[in-house]
Amino acid sequence: MQVVATAGHVDHGKSTLVRALTGMEPDRLEEERRRGLTIELGYAWTALSSGERVAFVDVPGHERFLGTMLAGVGPVPAVMFVVAADEGWMPQSEEHLVALETLGVRLGLLVVTRADLADPAPAMNQARARLAESGLGQAEALAVSGRTGQGLGELREALDRLVAALPAPDPEAPVRLWIDRVFSVHGSGTVVTGTLPAGRIEVGDELALDGEPMRVRAMESLKEPVTSVTGAVRVALNLRGRVAPERGHALVTPGGWTFTDLVDVRLTPARDADGSVPQRLTVHIGSASVGCAVRPLGGDVARLRLARPLPLHLGDVLLLRDPGRDPRRHDLGHATRVLAGASVLDMRPPELRRRGAARERAAALETAAPDAASLLRAHRLLRAEELAAMGCGVPLGRPVCADWHADPAYWSSLGERLPEVVRRYAAEHPLEPGMPLEIARHELDLPDRRLVTALVRPPLTVADGRIVSGPSDLPPPVARAVQRLAPELSAHPFLAPEAVRLAELGLGPRELAAAVRAGALLRIADGIVLLPGADVRAAALLARLPQPFTVSEARTALKTSRRVAVPLLEHLDRKGITERVDDAHRRCRSLSPGQTGYMVG
Repeated sequence: MQVVATAGHVDHGKSTLVRALTGMEPDRLEEERRRGLTIELGYAWTALSSGERVAFVDVPGHERFLGTMLAGVGPVPAVMFVVAADEGWMPQSEEHLVALETLGVRLGLLVVTRADLADPAPAMNQARARLAESGLGQAEALAVSGRTGQGLGELREALDRLVAALPAPDPEAPVRLWIDRVFSVHGSGTVVTGTLPAGRIEVGDELALDGEPMRVRAMESLKEPVTSVTGAVRVALNLRGRVAPERGHALVTPGGWTFTDLVDVRLTPARDADGSVPQRLTVHIGSASVGCAVRPLGGDVARLRLARPLPLHLGDVLLLRDPGRDPRRHDLGHATRVLAGASVLDMRPPELRRRGAARERAAALETAAPDAASLLRAHRLLRAEELAAMGCGVPLGRPVCADWHADPAYWSSLGERLPEVVRRYAAEHPLEPGMPLEIARHELDLPDRRLVTALVRPPLTVADGRIVSGPSDLPPPVARAVQRLAPELSAHPFLAPEAVRLAELGLGPRELAAAVRAGALLRIADGIVLLPGADVRAAALLARLPQPFTVSEARTALKTSRRVAVPLLEHLDRKGITERVDDAHRRCRSLSPGQTGYMVG
């Protein structure tokens, strides 16, 4: 199926044409039929000669219902633009075309109606000339009469060619169904309708409405029950949820869109607009119509603060309309109410607090494109799920860490800063073995500690939650004290110095802790330190004793005191090198070659 909207001046025969093509009445309201004036959106459909079905969204042409017209054409990829032969190009023809051009609609048909009432050539030439200046310049043009049937066969063939030229929607795209009608069905509950431009919806799916879950209980498309639909399609959904849906709200794939009320945009003035943008406007996208405040940032970049959050993607086009401007004021020339299109550049813009921040922001966005690279330049770091919700998918290149993607230039600068940050911390905290990852995270202003770890490169390493570069990072005073102690322990490996001697060397509790953490000393108990590897050497000596052995026998073999022997044996117990046999005896255990560099029996 494909979906086509009508457009054109009031009373130019749009509804009559849809009725003639489909045999269905698009005007649903009694008042519409009584007045012969379309007020609300109408829906009808038919099968073409190719077998393709096309659904029409019939929009009102009166100037008072421009907002309703925009709700109808917003999600639709193509338009059937209608001009009456007996009246030609009219003010609302112009306003509808400006809106379509601003929204980016580039495919459609020009249909000159009432060909039975007047020569269609003048109106067709006039309309063709105007469409040639817009994005619809390539639209095929036909003359028809909805009353007599003249040209309807040719129009059906042209519709076949039009729908064949429409791009195939992505069935795997995230769903965004703008609601254009809400009603209740007795025994079923709430039903909403809308045009699904892409994606897939199945019965049982859970969609989000303003962040709240809504379950799809049942579906119809063209009044036929279905269990699954893919865009583009007109669809009616029977919903269950706690939120009351309204026209202008959207049902979306959870996590597939960014809900925001603050966006930075690039403005493209509408044709014939005077270029001025009031501070208060109405924003249209899909079937939504919300008020907004406009803050120009510089050049063609502006910031919009919306009256309520909308689900948006990068590159979405918003239509800006001045609802207070009167197109009937001829003294203002053609004072179109459609002022500009606004292409979304960022749905999570930074705050602008400093003087000159707005100009800097405008300069940064001057060459921004609706892609992941531009987003990463602005935000520096984004998760894959955030990029997906912003509508640009996963960027080229692998994540820098877990699901984090980074702007390459920013990531490179972080890698250059980290060693200096670590050096500065070491100078300010000489007795600490390294810089805690959490402190490094704050220094670099990163959102995740894992990003710090990913930045670490040799000679830096991560150990025990700190960034270190090995024993060489030992503070100089501590390193000198360890160097003076080393010969004493080399001569008597298991005769740990007393606290008085350690103090003489300048190894107080903090210095000892730093040396132990840096791997320069081995602590077997509080205040008892040996050289690294002393426990391995002790185990090798104890393995030569008759098994089992006593503390006294161990003390003698190690040439040390009971003050050292007891905690050393307990240290070996904890490592699984020795084990108790009874209260007085231990023995060496048989260890795997991978556990130590020696074998004991």
